[in-house]
Amino acid sequence: MKIFVVVGMPAAGKNIARTYAESKGFAYYATGDIVRAEVRKRGLAADADGTARVSDELRGEDGMGVTRLALEEVLQSGAAVGFLEGMRSWPEIELIRKKADGIVVAFIAPRTLRLERICARGRADDSPDAFDERDRREIAYGTAIPIALADAYILNTAGMDDAIEELDVIVKKTAAEK
Repeated sequence: MKIFVVVGMPAAGKNIARTYAESKGFAYYATGDIVRAEVRKRGLAADADGTARVSDELRGEDGMGVTRLALEEVLQSGAAVGFLEGMRSWPEIELIRKKADGIVVAFIAPRTLRLERICARGRADDSPDAFDERDRREIAYGTAIPIALADAYILNTAGMDDAIEELDVIVKKTAAEK
């Protein structure tokens, strides 16, 4: 199985990969979806603080608990190609690569553009006031390493269609490789 591991800082455009994957019929699992579902299950407020607390808890002591859950789901899908989003450390990438052919795709965007997106998208777990704190937490998780060591990059500063086109090129090129 080929698993495209989608990484990037908050609001860099990782969700574009979901739109792409769903349009192609590929399996797509995001650790954030697992966290948000757990927040709802517990009846907690879906704000930035509550979501961060549940995320830290689900990541577990080694930081890979929620990744194991997402990886198990994509592997059980039986698909030849799948997508995982939300990996924040290199050990998570190594875990995935032990089970499948993992290709890391990093979405990157300037900080100011990411902040604009946070303000515009209005998700309950987003907070412009907590933007810097969230970035620091992501970096503390180790997010910068998978971004720096990615197999492919999408500079997401133009429109969504451009990013989808770039991702399609990456997927087709990688899928053609044995």
